[in-house]
Amino acid sequence: MMELLKTGAYLVNGTEIIEDTPEAQARLQAVAGPDAPSKEEAAKGTIAYGILEAHNTSDNMEKLKIRFDKLTSHDITYVGIIQTARASGLEKFPMPYVLTNCHNSLCAVGGTINEDDHMFGLTCAKKYGGIYVPPHQAVIHQFAREMLACGGAMILGSDSHTRYGALGTMAMGEGGPELVKQLLNQTYDINMPGVIGIYMTGEPIKGVGPQDVALAIIGAVFQNGYVNNKVMEFVGPGVEKLSADFRIGVDVMTTETTCLSSIWKTDDVIKDFYDIHGRVEDYKELNPAKVAYYDGMVKIDLSKIRPMIAMPFHPSNTYTIEDMNKNLMDVLHDCEQKALVSLDGQVDFKLTDKVRDGKLYVEQGIIAGCAGGGFENLCAAADIIKGKSIGADEFTLSVYPASTPIYMELVKNGAAAALMESGAIVKTAFCGPCFGAGDTPSNNSLSIRHSTRNFPNREGSKLQNGQIASVALMDARSIAATAANKGYLTPATDLDVEYTGRKYHFDSSIYANRVFDSKGVADPSVEIKFGPNIKDWPKMSALPENMILKVVSEIHDPVTTTDELIPSGETSSYRSNPLGLAEFTLSRKDPAYVGRAKEVRAAQEAVEANSNPVEALAELAPVIDAIHAKYADVTNENIGIGSTIFAVKPGDGSAREQAASCQKVLGGWANIANEYATKRYRSNLINWGMLPFLIEKGDLPFANGDYIFLPDVRKAVETKAAEFEAYVVKDGSLTPFALKMGELTDDEREIILKGCLINYNRQ
Repeated sequence: MMELLKTGAYLVNGTEIIEDTPEAQARLQAVAGPDAPSKEEAAKGTIAYGILEAHNTSDNMEKLKIRFDKLTSHDITYVGIIQTARASGLEKFPMPYVLTNCHNSLCAVGGTINEDDHMFGLTCAKKYGGIYVPPHQAVIHQFAREMLACGGAMILGSDSHTRYGALGTMAMGEGGPELVKQLLNQTYDINMPGVIGIYMTGEPIKGVGPQDVALAIIGAVFQNGYVNNKVMEFVGPGVEKLSADFRIGVDVMTTETTCLSSIWKTDDVIKDFYDIHGRVEDYKELNPAKVAYYDGMVKIDLSKIRPMIAMPFHPSNTYTIEDMNKNLMDVLHDCEQKALVSLDGQVDFKLTDKVRDGKLYVEQGIIAGCAGGGFENLCAAADIIKGKSIGADEFTLSVYPASTPIYMELVKNGAAAALMESGAIVKTAFCGPCFGAGDTPSNNSLSIRHSTRNFPNREGSKLQNGQIASVALMDARSIAATAANKGYLTPATDLDVEYTGRKYHFDSSIYANRVFDSKGVADPSVEIKFGPNIKDWPKMSALPENMILKVVSEIHDPVTTTDELIPSGETSSYRSNPLGLAEFTLSRKDPAYVGRAKEVRAAQEAVEANSNPVEALAELAPVIDAIHAKYADVTNENIGIGSTIFAVKPGDGSAREQAASCQKVLGGWANIANEYATKRYRSNLINWGMLPFLIEKGDLPFANGDYIFLPDVRKAVETKAAEFEAYVVKDGSLTPFALKMGELTDDEREIILKGCLINYNRQ
């Protein structure tokens, strides 16, 4: 089904793979001729290299400074981004910037705060020259596919699932500060990423959908980090066997591999997609060069893929549904054991009690959002369930078309009627089921979803209230098959279905009637509407000469997600109030964190007010005494006091900058980790002036509640020190240990020194 090459590989003529062995050059010349390029030249033959080169503003292809063509954000992130840019002197959006309202459009939380944010977005689109997509019209990524993507272009979004590679657009999801940089005509600075070829052959069998292929890939590459922070480039004859919707459905899930971005070869299938959407001029044929070198290669035989399921609590926890059903009790028991780590034993999590007569019964099915809500997914689901009933018991089925144009076509072609007749509820375009703001199941329920993630509490349950529900990821086809079987887990390949293959027609009048498009024309006279919950960022200090850090949370899970750092769902309604949102930081993982962080913040506030920090936090007295015994020149004038957390591998998941900014406004000045799960989380830390420290794996020299002293930390950042001198301050003594920080650009160092990106841009 899938093979991961242990070496790099050459791809010749798009069809022949030559592994990078000692014999590779001889084989390459035999196939490509005596003028076959060197490895270094062949690496320039990837599609990814060409797009990055076209967008690089530096003269060094190893140190990229990227300017994107377009930007996109949704209503969890755009307020903070625009507020940050405004504080830094924003006058006009310098490129097309789309503001969608697909995340908090159904939440009746906090009175007017959600619609207040939407009105902020609309008035900013008018004032600065942007595009505003009203609630329920489209989820962020479907609108981008329909209206933004262009062949050979680059798009930056403040959502981790910003992936339009199937359409020939290299797209990346990053935290808000990276979009701020683009709005201020700055650049996205990264090293040239590695490029991994995803070589497809064969054709999917009937009943297998894009989520099945995506989950198979995620299961193969996540744990080993095969594509971590690299570009996945989809090539091979199998690509041509996939429809545009199928490719899009695989592409959006590449985020769950922790890759940096994705790109696909394009063909007439993609040209037709652009033509259907009235934008055929935006199509560009993309193929690798005659000889292209990839840093790794994943070989996939699409005909061998079978319906998949990703069990709680990660998209990489994958099984074929067939294997799952054969070994049901073993798999469920294994998931329960893994959950003991994820949930810290806070609740009693059971799956084995869902087995009835040897079959797994699930309570809910959902097909939604940027992954599941595509036209072909929903038409296939309608074909499967037509004439059947989901039953009148616990099981429910909800369907969310990804845009109103898709919804309209489903109404016109009868698919919506088939779904509704079966008992399914067809709803508007909304991301809620993907991040915990819609269709939260009952306590102890298992929901099967064609959406992007199944992290703990991602479905909306509140661990701190003793609640737990869980999500297993599946393809729309097998969800519909399970619904047709009234909630008993069933792969779509078990049913004999005649798929109608309905043709899609895009109705452009829907957006023409409702979407505000400034056409890039700003109107400075427009007054921005501020609801009472929209607050400015609090003042942030520059990095001090010396630093005292208190460890206020210690997390030893293999991976810590951004959802654990700052919960999504209902919590995100407070996204426009930095201090209000920060109250929920680590609330599901470590409820005591906020209180501990605030105690330390009070000491720093005392320092800034030229008061004695010991009066604010008495436990600092012996810490400062121990430091003074060795460093007599450390005073209140040259010290900073902040908090830090330790996590093994933080930052998997969302691009939301709040995972870092919430720590910052609570007084956080660093993270300490064995490694960072994603580039985007590390960038968020840096852009909020937090030190992304690294420590070797093994026993920690400190524990939760301990104090760490970093002498001359500012000088170490300025001089690009490879190692940071650090001490655990305990029982009157200083015990030394070392921290590292990894590579930083000069601008990133300056941002940390200034205290945050806002301060950097005010200089």
